[in-house]
Amino acid sequence: MKLLLQIFTWWNEQTIGTRFHTWRHGQRVGQDELGNVYYQGGKDSEGRTRRWVIYNGYAEASAIPAGWHGWMHHRTDVSPADEKYTPREWQKAHRVNPTGTANAYRPQGSIAATGKRPRVTGDYDAWTPGS
Repeated sequence: MKLLLQIFTWWNEQTIGTRFHTWRHGQRVGQDELGNVYYQGGKDSEGRTRRWVIYNGYAEASAIPAGWHGWMHHRTDVSPADEKYTPREWQKAHRVNPTGTANAYRPQGSIAATGKRPRVTGDYDAWTPGS
């Protein structure tokens, strides 16, 4: 069943193409606290070492912690697995992306929000054709 999911869906862990590329070129670099596994190998179109992640569960880009995000985007050559990475005091802990859930941000006046939209004040002039 897991193989069928990987063949027909791209959002479940890894696709067959990613599995093949990982088998052929991948060198495991490390794993984060969420269970995502990071690899590198081969070259990208700019000549840099290609880096990728195989997610633990659904492919959700916001599920990459800050230290690994920097490594994935070539901001550093040292992975968090190779150094004693500690987040800075201003870095927040990971939160799951709430888009599409009841916890999603809904600004005042949104159809999905409660309450009413604030009344327009005199600081706005609507555009009219020919003006």
